Amino acid sequence: MNAINPQAPVATLVWQNRYAAEGEPDVAAGIRRLALALAHPETHHRDQWRERFEQVLQQHRFLPGGRIWAGAGSMRATTLFNCFAGATLPDSLDGIFSALGEAAVTLQAGGGLGCDFSTLRPAGSLAVRTGNVAGGPPAFLPAWDAAAGALRQRGGRGAAMLGALRCDHPDIEAFIEAKRAGGLTHFNLSVLVSDAFMVAVERDEPWQLVFPLDGRVPKPDAQLCLREWAGYAAAQPCVVLCTVPARALWQRLLRAAYDSGEPGVIFIDHVQRANNLHYAERPWTCNPCGEVPLPPHGACNLGSLNLPAFVLHPFQAHAQLDLASLAEAVTVATRMLDNVYEVSYFPLRSQRHVARESRRLGLGMTGLASAMAMLGLRYDSEAALALADVALRTICHAAYRASIALARERGAFPAYRVAPYLQAQFIQSLPAEIIAEIARHGIRNSHLMALAPAGAISLLAGNVSCGIEPIRQLEGARQLRLEDGSYSRVDVEDYALLTYRTLRGRDAKPPAALAEAVNVDPARQLEMVARLQAHVDQGISHTLNLAAHTTFEQFEPLFARAWRFGLKGCTAYRTGARMRNGSD
Repeated sequence: MNAINPQAPVATLVWQNRYAAEGEPDVAAGIRRLALALAHPETHHRDQWRERFEQVLQQHRFLPGGRIWAGAGSMRATTLFNCFAGATLPDSLDGIFSALGEAAVTLQAGGGLGCDFSTLRPAGSLAVRTGNVAGGPPAFLPAWDAAAGALRQRGGRGAAMLGALRCDHPDIEAFIEAKRAGGLTHFNLSVLVSDAFMVAVERDEPWQLVFPLDGRVPKPDAQLCLREWAGYAAAQPCVVLCTVPARALWQRLLRAAYDSGEPGVIFIDHVQRANNLHYAERPWTCNPCGEVPLPPHGACNLGSLNLPAFVLHPFQAHAQLDLASLAEAVTVATRMLDNVYEVSYFPLRSQRHVARESRRLGLGMTGLASAMAMLGLRYDSEAALALADVALRTICHAAYRASIALARERGAFPAYRVAPYLQAQFIQSLPAEIIAEIARHGIRNSHLMALAPAGAISLLAGNVSCGIEPIRQLEGARQLRLEDGSYSRVDVEDYALLTYRTLRGRDAKPPAALAEAVNVDPARQLEMVARLQAHVDQGISHTLNLAAHTTFEQFEPLFARAWRFGLKGCTAYRTGARMRNGSD
């Protein structure tokens, strides 16, 4: 894949409005800036590493996250980390607004933010000290949304947040309905769904809505239970405030998701069981697009391998994916992202500390559907599922080997503890020789894999398909927000379609492999996510794209199927429903 053609309108607009540094004439200059900035931490062979960084960027084999493109070497006080988690919210007014201040500082610096609102007492509760009546978590969402609305990031990019609430919080029904009436435009909402709730749904059992006592004396007739809760080191005694039918609550969630694309679900038990740092942290939320579960004040920097750049002989009978070159590019990309820790600005000191304890990375891939089409494979075919599996396994194993090599050179991440780390569920799934090398040398980064949506950077690479999702639109028009807040309408073609027409002529009929998302069975989309999850130590951002005529009966089983697959979350969007927020 060649460097961006400056005449390609969509790539040019994305570059100029989101990523170009002041006075930067073109993307080639930006690539030189990134390579120079990310090579700065190198103490040996700095020029050679700068050249290697520049090469993978020029070839579009590796696409760093948008914050890196916009901020590296720019001298702006912006973070290079796409995503953060907020602090554990204190259940007090001053604590809530102090956390909101931290959130605003983070958003202002360019980072997206995920926050668990479950620690806030339910609506109607009396405050012991003041006697005031609590409004509950949904009452605070508009204040956070308004604060985000006051901030406008580079290129007219809106501040992005994820708000999460437990499925057993007494305000869960109000939370599920929070976006039906409009508003909360800067939020994605997700329900933290437990295994116990899903079992209750399957068995049609009652479901208790509870809240921690936190030292308060319960009423004599109160019913109590023990639950793990954010902000506490051990399970807490909770008072049962009401009981609802589990299936009725689940149906309410599904109806809201069907009608408006919100909320999504985070299968929190799956998240915590699969955490490489199970011995050191408890994630209770994710970044705004859901691919990185994070502990309080955690952060992750992202980057995607661009699969179409590794397709040899596209649309030919002997087309193939160059796996050797893919693995080589991963080695360079892993080093680049690890260097981000040394050159990035952090909005908060606590974020710097938590992030550097784990040094987690979020390597993934983008252009999956475009690459499959270039190889002659429909996205939902068994051959495409199998090849995607091979591609991501190649990325994962190459990343782990590269991180082990970095540990030999620079040391393991500070929170590394050999025995419990090696017992982590994902680590145990790796090849024996990688496990042995970790035991021998340690590893530089606690986590390495996350599949992000990669929206704007996919446009920057010539409009390849976003992340691992099917091709959203083969050709049409996109409305791109400009830096002054206005919009520009740009005609676009998917990279694979453009490649096909370049080879066969503008009038050539597209092959069957070039299928749009609405024509791809959502059940097969889920199978793709499930297949790839085996090679992802964090999460996957994938919205199930559904046609407008999809019935509720067709939609209804999807989230439960995702849970049975062992996925860490699920989101669905039906054409015509309100679109979820996002960041890149």
